[in-house]
Amino acid sequence: MRISFTHIYIVLALLFYSKVSVAQSNFRLINNAKKQSVSFKLINNLVVFPIEVNGKELNFILDSGVGTTILFNINNKDSLQLNNVEKIKLRGLGEDDAIDAILSKGNIFGFNNILSSSQNLYVVFDDSFDLSSKLGITIHGIIGYRILKDFVVKINYATKKITFYSTETYNYKNCRKCETLDLEFYKLKPYINVGIKLDSFTNKITPVKLLIDSGGSDAMWLFENTHPDILTPKKYFEDFLGEGLSGSIYGKRSIIKGLVLGKFELKYPTVSFPDSLSIANALKFESRNGSLGANILKRFTVIFDYKNYKITLKKGSSFNEPFRYNMSGIELIYNGKLLVKENDNTSFGLASNNQNSDRNKVVLSYNYKYSFKPTYKIFKVRKNSPAYNAGLEPNDIVIRINGEYTYNLKLEEIVEKFYQKENKKISLVIERNGQDYEYEFRLKNMLK
Repeated sequence: MRISFTHIYIVLALLFYSKVSVAQSNFRLINNAKKQSVSFKLINNLVVFPIEVNGKELNFILDSGVGTTILFNINNKDSLQLNNVEKIKLRGLGEDDAIDAILSKGNIFGFNNILSSSQNLYVVFDDSFDLSSKLGITIHGIIGYRILKDFVVKINYATKKITFYSTETYNYKNCRKCETLDLEFYKLKPYINVGIKLDSFTNKITPVKLLIDSGGSDAMWLFENTHPDILTPKKYFEDFLGEGLSGSIYGKRSIIKGLVLGKFELKYPTVSFPDSLSIANALKFESRNGSLGANILKRFTVIFDYKNYKITLKKGSSFNEPFRYNMSGIELIYNGKLLVKENDNTSFGLASNNQNSDRNKVVLSYNYKYSFKPTYKIFKVRKNSPAYNAGLEPNDIVIRINGEYTYNLKLEEIVEKFYQKENKKISLVIERNGQDYEYEFRLKNMLK
């Protein structure tokens, strides 16, 4: 089972200080192909797959919540050539001001049998917007509308494959486990009309319009006061919700009774209510009530058909999995690599006890090897959470968790332990100011 971890949320609006209405070529299938599949990594519910940009392979998040293609985390080692550049400003979700960026025009994008010979992209050089450290894998950029509009795109979260179909030859099949819903677009982003059940004591369905955001790892966001019924439930806690281009995003985390998608109903999804300062740009679309994120989408096989303004959802094997959240209060990030000394006992041979004996024995030659291993540190600790009350602090380096050295684990494997059942004991050894300390706490459900 995959659980959503750190709450990465990327919803971007652009402030242009230059004219950028430059023609871009469509993505297309080449070599007479009618479809193209590509494997992806599912990290924190986010779809990550490789695309070559001007001949350099980079990792992109497929984000239906963005209309433009954005690069970040680009450095000299990446040796990426960028064409026809000019300075602009970008603004996204978050509490800070717009940031400096560049617009690059006429770039070649491609992978396998998919190609576009002229694409615009926006490059962000703000080091504080660092998704790679939060996901534990190098992320170079995000892409959404520019590739989704040119194909029928099927995302199979169970098999971790995306398939891009020609819009001219794709045929819909009869599917009793599917529901096809209408899309509408605003500034190149897809919206869907669904229903939510906010009241635990009734089955009242409140109609809402939500951005379909495969780049948001949460289940749902709802914007308070955009509908008379949308008010924060009585049970909630204040939380860090994620990072946007314009800074950190904070709000309230809670649970609602249900989400109704046509004939499907998901029970007791987690939901976040971001504060109004963080989402000032999102609120410019007045009829929008929130976002539907990847922790909902991953429970289906999803087919985007932008050309026909449709989305099809096919119930997946994880449909009925309970919605969980990080009950530790720790936001963990990647902290670089450490040189670690380890036993290397792969060398062995056979030797006799003596010349007259037919007994042999195995002699192991214990050598040591040094290798670079990942390290992880605490980015934030939620106030009044179990970790906070135990005394853990930001910048603590996590050495061991439940007896395991963290350098032998992936970031997502560590964070998954914070999503286990209530009362699960978590023991940590951390390094702080050159000293090791031991801490213990138990996971606590704040929404009961």
